[in-house]
This record gives sequence, C-alpha cells and structure tokens, in this order.
Amino acid sequence: MPSAHPPLDPAPDVVPTPPNPAVRVDEEHIFERDLREWRSRSGRALVELFRSVVGLVAVVFRRWGVQATAVLTLVVGGGVALWIASGAAEVYEGVQHAEGVAALDQPVLDWAASTRTPTTSTLVTDYTDIGGPVGGVVLSALVLVVLVLVWRRWTPAVILLAGLAGSLLVTVVGKDVTGRARPPHELAVPPFEASASFPSGHTLNATVLAGLTAYLLLILSRHVWLGVVGVITAAAYAVSMGLSRVWLGHHWLTDVIAGWLLGIAWVLLVITVHRLVLTLRSHHPAHPPRD
Repeated sequence: MPSAHPPLDPAPDVVPTPPNPAVRVDEEHIFERDLREWRSRSGRALVELFRSVVGLVAVVFRRWGVQATAVLTLVVGGGVALWIASGAAEVYEGVQHAEGVAALDQPVLDWAASTRTPTTSTLVTDYTDIGGPVGGVVLSALVLVVLVLVWRRWTPAVILLAGLAGSLLVTVVGKDVTGRARPPHELAVPPFEASASFPSGHTLNATVLAGLTAYLLLILSRHVWLGVVGVITAAAYAVSMGLSRVWLGHHWLTDVIAGWLLGIAWVLLVITVHRLVLTLRSHHPAHPPRD
C-alpha cells in the first residue's frame, strides 16, 4: 500500500561553515615595522654574528640551533647583567660617599617622610605590595595567562619567563654583592624588610614586567592608540612602583634608579634576542638601510 506521505526530497548538500580559526598574532610586526628588519650597520652585523653562532650550535643541537643560541645569548647577556650589578662599585662608592645623585638620597627620604599620613601610608603600602614577592608573582602569572590565551602561542610565556627569571637573578646577586643597608626604620613605614637595599627588587622586576608586556602589547595591538595606552600604562606602573619604594622609606633613591636602569637594559636584551630569533627563523634577510 503506497505511503500516505510523499517521499521527502533528499537534503540538499550543505557545506558546513568551518569554525572560525584562531586568529594568530602577526609576531613579526609592530604595526608597519618589520621586527626582522635591521636598518643599521651594527644591527646587520649582529644578525650575521648570531647566524654564525647558530651554525656552530646547530652542529650539536641540530634543528634546535636557533633556540639553543637564543638561550645561550640570554645566558651570556645575563652574565653581563650580573657583572654590571656586581660591578656597580663606582655607583655604590658614590652612594656611600654621598656624591653626585647619591647626595639626593637623604633629602628625598626626609621629604617623603614629611608628606606621609596614616591613610596615604596604608594606600601606598597596599600598592607597593602588588610588586612584592607574592603580588608580583600573581600579577605576572595573570599577564602571562591573558597574553597566551589571546596570542594562542607560547611566545609571551617564553619572553616573560626569560625576562623575569633574569631580573630576579640580577636582583639577588646585586643585593648579595653590595649589601647596602636600607633607610633607618624611624624614616620608613612598616612592615620593614630585611634584605639588602641595592638595587630595588620591586623596581627592577616591575620594570622588566612592564617593559616586556608593553613590547608584547605593541605586537598584539592592531590600533596605534591601543599600543600607546599600553606603553603609557606599563611605564606608569614601573615608575610609580619605584617611587613608592622611596616614599615608604623602603629604599634609597639610588636603589630605585639602579633598578630602572638594570631593568631597561635587560628588557632591551630580551627584545633583541626575540628579534634575532624571528629573523633567522623566517630566513628573512637583514634589509639594507632605507634612503
């Protein structure tokens, strides 16, 4: 007996819409600037030197020659940074004899102590804790997770972990070598810290975190204004963290200045290594300088 219902037409061929693929960050550019482009003669010489070292290292590490050379460069650079930290004898001697910028240490501390109130001391202490051993780790982990999720690569993790590990090592060695005493307790806001004063670890680590985060945000940003806001925010964090240490009497001004300078130097080294890796990884030649 024929069916009461007419047969259904076969379903038309439906081409499923592919899932929206994860948009990966263009790691090689900051806006229109190609990070693999080395415009100066010294920059191109650095690329060739790096390329030569990669060739030697690849004999042992085969296909991991570029990565192994990057690690080696960071280790050597870290050694130089440690040498600078431990060899800050000239700066430290100036600190001890109150010469040059060190002559501002005591006046700045006296001024800071004269401007404190119970409320502002509590607020600034809460803020400076963000850059402390616990707060700094939490903040760094949060930044790292967000950037990795947005970036969809491990690049931010590698850059940030390498940078922060180096800054922590420089801080520890610098404090051990100089052993500088912190400002007197009567001019500081509790809780007091027992480690040496020079350089300021809060400042150095905040500078490295802020500098590398700003660099990664510039690569990630598709709008100039967003990148500018990121850089300004990062700079404000590094500067304010250092100033908070002086204002609370936890560090001398020269401790903070040393933290800024060492942090900036380490950030520049990590960024340079990242650019070298990008250059060789993509087999992108160093461009001649533009007219």
